[in-house]
Amino acid sequence: MPDDDHLHRLVYYSRNRIDGPLNEAVRTILAASRRNNAPLAVTGALMFNAGCFAQVLEGDRAVLESTFERIQQDPRHGDVSVLAFEPIAARSFGQWSMGFVGARPDHAAAFADVATASGFDPAVASGDEVLRALHGLALEDEDASA
Repeated sequence: MPDDDHLHRLVYYSRNRIDGPLNEAVRTILAASRRNNAPLAVTGALMFNAGCFAQVLEGDRAVLESTFERIQQDPRHGDVSVLAFEPIAARSFGQWSMGFVGARPDHAAAFADVATASGFDPAVASGDEVLRALHGLALEDEDASA
């Protein structure tokens, strides 16, 4: 079982290489993430728009490394770039095996803001920018559904 004394956060960005219906593919990715992450004590959130993914994953370092290796080899992700991989004292997404933001128009606009802040290249956005955007939107969704 993963050890919270070795908590790490991985923030990455990738280009969308999905061939086919986007909504169906994203639902498939989310279902698999939620199913696989929970038993490994991996938490996080995924942000998606038609052009790219941004994701924050939290958990044991070795588990995150293994998970990220699978992501890098997934043909739906291209140009995968690590924005941050660092030890953390506490989880930001502890309640979500995989939160999702990006389905609502205002979420897409927030993702665009991350891209704009990095000169329209999310690959040069900082891990902190992506973390703040995902965390804020995930909390907003949680408040709206309460």
